[in-house]
Amino acid sequence: KNLVPKGVNIPSGFIVTASAYRYFLKATKLDIFIKDALAGLNTANLKDLSRRGKIVREAIVKQELPADLKEQIRLAYAEMEKRYGADIDTAVRSSATAEDLPGASFAGEHDTYLGIRGAENVILAVKSAMASLFTDRAISYRVDKGFDHFQVALSVGIERMVRSDKGCSGVMFTLDTESGFKDTVIINGSWGLGEMIVQGEVTPDEFIVAKKTLRTASNPIIFKKLGGKMKKMIYGAGGQKKVKPTKVVATSAKERDSFVLTDAEIKTLAEWGVKIEEHYTARNKKWTPMDTEWAKDGLTGELFIVQARPETIHAERDFSKIREYVLKEQGKLIVKGASVGSKIAVGQARVILSAKNIGQFKKGEVLVTDMTDPDWEPIMKIASAIVTDKGGRTSHAAIVSRELGIPAIVGSESATRKIKTGQMITVDTSGAEGLVFDGGLKFEVIEHNIKTIPRPKTKIMMNIATPDTAFEKSFLPNSGVGLAREEFIIASSIGIHPLALINYKKMSAGLKKKI
Repeated sequence: KNLVPKGVNIPSGFIVTASAYRYFLKATKLDIFIKDALAGLNTANLKDLSRRGKIVREAIVKQELPADLKEQIRLAYAEMEKRYGADIDTAVRSSATAEDLPGASFAGEHDTYLGIRGAENVILAVKSAMASLFTDRAISYRVDKGFDHFQVALSVGIERMVRSDKGCSGVMFTLDTESGFKDTVIINGSWGLGEMIVQGEVTPDEFIVAKKTLRTASNPIIFKKLGGKMKKMIYGAGGQKKVKPTKVVATSAKERDSFVLTDAEIKTLAEWGVKIEEHYTARNKKWTPMDTEWAKDGLTGELFIVQARPETIHAERDFSKIREYVLKEQGKLIVKGASVGSKIAVGQARVILSAKNIGQFKKGEVLVTDMTDPDWEPIMKIASAIVTDKGGRTSHAAIVSRELGIPAIVGSESATRKIKTGQMITVDTSGAEGLVFDGGLKFEVIEHNIKTIPRPKTKIMMNIATPDTAFEKSFLPNSGVGLAREEFIIASSIGIHPLALINYKKMSAGLKKKI
């Protein structure tokens, strides 16, 4: 309604409103049942939290929707069938009324169901989405944030399914997710359905687009990085009759070695991201950076925005105060990955490979795991740092770590193999690349209040040594960039000495292999 006239592609569909959710609970007396089931709950008792959460979720899914509500869903689905054909595939997406309010992020907390076909299966998926309002993490998170369980409701969007299982999908932020720099659009993408990126199951491709040159330059893309993309989620064979008709398969060598988007598609998505940000900024009467999900239909080649919500971390941040973390010792490097949080933490490692074993975790330890999802949240909030094998800067582990204010390193590939439980480690995310060192190294925290720093009449220009730090350093008082060191740009972005490239054909096979 608001974005399609602006040229943004949005899948068509219908909404089961938050009012319908409240009607369902009240008409069936589930509201009374849920209040009784959660009465006196101590969320620190993980076993009791898990037991009660399961009771509530099962009760919601087993309960029939009121007849009039079911009929409205059937009629709306029938309208979609008239437009797109019988048994149209749909995506069933949840959206809580308190979801992604400033200061809160329910990243990956409420469930999405993809490839749902048939009115009765849509009804079941709607109930399952409503039940996800009471996952263990959702219950715990609302208690931590001071939300009453019944002040939060859930709407469910039923969209025409974008066949990204045969194409690609991903997420897009209209700011730099680490520094909060406003003038970029960050796009992550991987093959297949988008759940793999959000869950941190894959290391995606990453693209950065400069907003200021988006509408003027022929190529506003300032950064492209090929992700591992080792697997993808697609439709399961004949599985459309189930609520979760998907399966995970390995990607081909060609897919792993190829970017998921062309430059033209990257530019189109970035333009849409800016339009969405402008729309919500005007509506909210304040700068509102956006966190969106996109998908490319592999059958038609069309791009779509399938979800949009306000970014919750940097939108409310006071950019006049800067806290700088500086490592004072050198140590033995164990692993490295994508940096989240711009901090340093020291603690004993706890390697946990399954959420079933989170009861072993102790407050202040460093969580080392393959990846995280909402089931891990109860221990994420008491960790001093988090290190994962998989995922990118827009994965569940990264988003929740930012919101909790703890450093995280994602996509290390080998942390669970190289780090041992009980090992004292230092997690350094103060730079663009996250580093894990053996032992507890000394570090310093320096606080700067930019408002109190006097500005001279002379223009103070910055020397940029490492391009990766430019966004973060932009918040320091400056009048622009006076010098960008070319040799550092070559070292960080190309990684090969110019003379080696010039004389590449003359080099020995051994030297070429080293390069």
